[in-house]
Amino acid sequence: MKEEEDVVHPVDSVSAPSLEERRAKLVAQAAALQPLLRSQATRGEEARVLPTEVVHALAEAGVFRLLTPERFGGHQTDLRTLTEVSETLAQGDGSTAWVGMIVAVTNWLASLFSDAAQEEVFGADPDARVTGVAAPTGFAEQVEGGWRVSGRWSYNSAAPHATWAAVGALMKDETGSVVDQALVLIPASDLSIEDTWRTAGMRATASNTLIAQDVFVPAHRVLSVPAAAEGSYPRTADDGPLYASAFGSMLTLCLAGPLLGLGRAALDTVVEQATSKPLSFTTHARQADSVGIQVQVAKAAMQLETARLHIYAAVDAVDDAASTGPLDYAARTRVRAQAGYAAQKVLSAISTLLDAHGASAFAEANPLQRIWRDASTAARHAGLVPAVGLEVYGKSLLGVDERVSLMV
Repeated sequence: MKEEEDVVHPVDSVSAPSLEERRAKLVAQAAALQPLLRSQATRGEEARVLPTEVVHALAEAGVFRLLTPERFGGHQTDLRTLTEVSETLAQGDGSTAWVGMIVAVTNWLASLFSDAAQEEVFGADPDARVTGVAAPTGFAEQVEGGWRVSGRWSYNSAAPHATWAAVGALMKDETGSVVDQALVLIPASDLSIEDTWRTAGMRATASNTLIAQDVFVPAHRVLSVPAAAEGSYPRTADDGPLYASAFGSMLTLCLAGPLLGLGRAALDTVVEQATSKPLSFTTHARQADSVGIQVQVAKAAMQLETARLHIYAAVDAVDDAASTGPLDYAARTRVRAQAGYAAQKVLSAISTLLDAHGASAFAEANPLQRIWRDASTAARHAGLVPAVGLEVYGKSLLGVDERVSLMV
């Protein structure tokens, strides 16, 4: 009898989790932080900076690494994941969501720089946290091997938690002529922070002013903004489609997640309290029994849903285009308009909910007053100014060939 041949059986292997599975896990981890964020929100406001345990919790939940390349230990997800995570965090606290979002998206921004710059930032420290200000309020003078940078950059959210900063500067050649607008990467240790963030809302974001005085920046730590706006990045490493995402669209849409979460938090708070809160000067023992309140709550819910539909349609368009091909300018103008339009819908919804809830919304003990202040501040970010979004989109629709912003 012929001896049986050895049969080699395939070894079962556990396939890597899909992007959708990783996204679900990261969102769940963000949701698990909500009780902590709610409990620490007042403390953060009073100190004007997030408590250390909150920052640590964000790091442990992987928020800061959402868009960092896998080769540096990051999650390398996508814009939708960032938006869902920051929306979820904002249901606990708006400032926390904003800080997490800013570090995550600026880490993505740092990943667009040259491979050498990425190695300096993330290769040396996989836990690096980059923050920044795109506005070109600094100046760089060309010197041997790079640039000498000085300037002041306001509204640098998460400033106390950063290890690096990407800041905007006008680049001057030897004659003093401006030759480019760029972002430059500078170690946080080379910058000073001026405590200027004293605001009505988003108080715990610690969005203070960064200051540089004659800081040397080597040439490989410079990113041309006009080139980036058209999808030309100095990086050469093959890290997948995330790093082919549209520059202006990413840096605008990332701002929407916290606003969506704040709107949801307001709705949930009003709905929950309406089941026991009386409607003053009426026979209704519960607000929930009033047709007027019912209509207002429904209206707000629809406004929030409108905002979400616009934002996630735009987010998916950006993510899809990163894989299939670049978004053209017309598509990017629509994204810019959607972001600002959605932000206004969130503000309208929160205003409607405050009308329904009544004057008690403004009691210090009521989270609605903080939600209102945070949303009202966040929605005024320069990237969400509705007039600019509508102008660039309107010009595109009408064939007017005039570009008024690089952040498109």
